[in-house]
Amino acid sequence: MYGLLLKTRLKPGACDAFMDAMRVNAAASVRDEPGCLTFDVLRDRSDADLVWLYEVYVDEAAFEAHMRTPHFLASRPLVEPLIESQEAIEADLLALNPSR
Repeated sequence: MYGLLLKTRLKPGACDAFMDAMRVNAAASVRDEPGCLTFDVLRDRSDADLVWLYEVYVDEAAFEAHMRTPHFLASRPLVEPLIESQEAIEADLLALNPSR
């Protein structure tokens, strides 16, 4: 399995607008993409402008397919102006919570 952890620094005060778009993308990813197993969005408790995206796909090809979906493509022009910086950690998933 392919895992992705994105550290997303938002522009000050942009979290609400970011989440309006990200909720749609995250929900559609899990609902409509058989290869997307998890798409969680977390807000850092110590920094209101820091958001973490945790995504799990069956493989890297499923992630690449995710980036071509209508919901992903529709979210990009909405979220990109709100992001100050973003760092990605790619990982091979060793264990996944079976209750999900």
